[in-house]
Amino acid sequence: MFPEKRMRRLRKNEKIRGLVKETCLTKNDLVSPMFVDESIDQRIEIGSMPSQFRLPLSEVRDEALEIVSLGIPAVILFGIPEKKDEKGSEAYNPDGIVQRAVREIKDEVGDDLIVITDICLCEYTSHGHCGIIENERVLNDPTLDLLAKIAVSHAEAGADIVAPSDMMDGRVASIRMALDESRFEDTIIMSYAAKYASAFYWPFRDAAESAPEFGDRKGYQMDTANSDEAIQEVYLDIEEGADIVMVKPALSYLDVIYRIKSEFRVPTAAYNVSGEYSMIKAAAKLWDIDEDKIIHEILTSIKRAGADLIITYSAKDAARLLSI
Repeated sequence: MFPEKRMRRLRKNEKIRGLVKETCLTKNDLVSPMFVDESIDQRIEIGSMPSQFRLPLSEVRDEALEIVSLGIPAVILFGIPEKKDEKGSEAYNPDGIVQRAVREIKDEVGDDLIVITDICLCEYTSHGHCGIIENERVLNDPTLDLLAKIAVSHAEAGADIVAPSDMMDGRVASIRMALDESRFEDTIIMSYAAKYASAFYWPFRDAAESAPEFGDRKGYQMDTANSDEAIQEVYLDIEEGADIVMVKPALSYLDVIYRIKSEFRVPTAAYNVSGEYSMIKAAAKLWDIDEDKIIHEILTSIKRAGADLIITYSAKDAARLLSI
C-alpha cells in the first residue's frame, strides 16, 4: 500500500537502476549481416539501406577484421552471384561467392568469428523465388535436394552454422541428413522457422537483387496474422533437427518471439530486418532523433522478448555504443 511501496526508490539514480536492470544488451547478442557481390570490385552503398554495402570478395577479410575488432561474435553471409539460372546452381557451386567468402574469412580470423550462411535460392535464381518453379508454382520436395546441396557446400567451405531461410516444408530434416552423411554432424542448423511474408523486406531485396520476377512469396512464407502457426513451424523444425530457431522480422513479431521462447526454451534468434533498419535511418535524416538510443531500445526490446541472438544491420553501431 502507498506510501510503504514506492516504485521510484529503485529508479532514483543510474547506479541503482543498473543494479536492478532485468535485461542487459551485450555485444555477444549481435550478428552482423554481410553482402558479398561477385560482380563488383569495390564496395557499393545500398541505396535503400544507408551505411550498408555490397562488398567485393577482395574486401571480405577487412570487413571480418573490423567485425572482430568491435567484439561482435558472428556474421551472416548473403551472396550475390554474377550469373543466375532457373535452378540457382551458383548457390551450391563449391567455388561460389559465399563459399569463397567463407574460406576468406576463416583463413583471416579463424574461430574468432562465427560464420553463418544463408541457405536459400532466391538470390541465385533468375526468377527470384526460393525454389524450383513449374508453371509459376514453387515446388517443395524437388527444392529440398538443392537446399541440402547448398548446406553441404557451405559446410565444406568452413561455415559454422547454416541457416535455411526458404520456408520449404521438410528442409531442416533434408539438410540435417545431408550434413550428417557428409560427416558434418557438428555443423549447426539455425532455421528461419517463423519467417513471415512481410513488407519489411523490401530494402533487402534491393540489396541482394532477390525480388521475385512474378507473384509473391505468400505461398511459402507465413501469413503475418498468425502466431499459432509459428508454434507449429518451430515445433516441426526442432523435431527435424534445428539447433536454433529464428523469428523474422523482429519488431512486429515480439509476441511471437516471446511465445516461442516460453514454449520451447531453445536457443532463439530474431532478425531485425532491413525495413526496420531503414525506417530508423529515414527518421534520423528527416528529424532530430537520437538514433543511438533508439537502436539500443529496439535491440533491448528484442532481447527482452526472448531472443538469444539478434541479426541486425545496426550490429556495428550497437557494438560501438556498447563499448562506451
